[in-house]
Amino acid sequence: MKSSDLRIALFSGNYNITVDGANKALNRLVGYLLRQGAQVRVYSPTVDHPEMEPVGDLVSLPSVPIPFRSEYRLSSGVNARIKRDLAAFKPNVLHVSAPDLSGHRAVTWARRRGLPLVASVHTRFETYLKYYHVGFLAPLAVALQRRFYRRCDALVVPSESLAQVLRDERMNSDIGIWSRGVDRTTFNPERRDMAWRRGLGLHDDEYVIGFLSRLVMEKGLGVFCDAIDRLRESGVPHRVLIVGEGPARAWFAARLPDAVFTGFLAGTDLGRAVASMDTMFFPSETEAFGNVSLEAMACGVPVVAAAATGSENLIADGQSGRLITPGAVAEFAEALKAYALDPQLSRHHGAAAELCSRDYDWDQINQSVADTYLRLIARKAAAKG
Repeated sequence: MKSSDLRIALFSGNYNITVDGANKALNRLVGYLLRQGAQVRVYSPTVDHPEMEPVGDLVSLPSVPIPFRSEYRLSSGVNARIKRDLAAFKPNVLHVSAPDLSGHRAVTWARRRGLPLVASVHTRFETYLKYYHVGFLAPLAVALQRRFYRRCDALVVPSESLAQVLRDERMNSDIGIWSRGVDRTTFNPERRDMAWRRGLGLHDDEYVIGFLSRLVMEKGLGVFCDAIDRLRESGVPHRVLIVGEGPARAWFAARLPDAVFTGFLAGTDLGRAVASMDTMFFPSETEAFGNVSLEAMACGVPVVAAAATGSENLIADGQSGRLITPGAVAEFAEALKAYALDPQLSRHHGAAAELCSRDYDWDQINQSVADTYLRLIARKAAAKG
């Protein structure tokens, strides 16, 4: 069997409603599979005005708004309409990307038909809970995820550090790496634009600390602000540049009244903004990979990040950036201070980061997922034989 023989049913919790790392990776995967001649049908909640155009055929799943996070939808299962569509499509492999209700129902549907099942893990959902003051539910969340992932034939995850976490949690015994790539035409050092910075009121001699992400509390916004406070108290001159949009923007802006907010940017505008930073500061500990860190690295910008899943496999501490204990505000501030006071060190680490980023080629990375599909199909066929 070849990639062109694949018929993949992909279940997503949010395929194109918002722009985030997981959705961009899934859409890019589907685009790659379609170029190889595979057939792909995507099943996901939808909205009237999504933030991005979907790649491939998209079938709308029944869903309801998530309380207090109306920009997201929660799928409410796989109804008769979806089952008829699945039966007509006749997939030979099923891929689930979220352990939500529709994901569970899709897994049950596939298992009853003996179809190979692949689950991709895009985030550590249990780490979100503490940001909503229900951290005590984390063990229950891990147990529920374990039940879901152990019903799948294989998992693909963005980084080896996350794979090891999932092995330790006994999520599955077959865990492969589906890394992430970077578009080097968009993200590269040549995108740096000092005139653009000046247009935002950022002077050429000012040390600019950047943040790029959807503006939600689980991205470590509180730690970011506390570390910036420490840096200011130490007397180190700096400016803060925030790139992104989200429900926590008002909180963030009130907490950092002197920061420059660009709002949502995409394409070459985003590449220009990232390359025009002096350092990227990303203290999130909920990432499975850290797409924004890789984008900054491709621009030759050193990253100060939390030493957590994903970042640990991207950044060489003290060589291409800094890895700091999650939540260690004083240590984050010291790392930022070191770059601010030593521009040569910052440039040296940025150059090493850009060199490292060249290893992340999207086509090779996405072929690894196709190879996983083909391997599981062959294994199922052999077992039946």
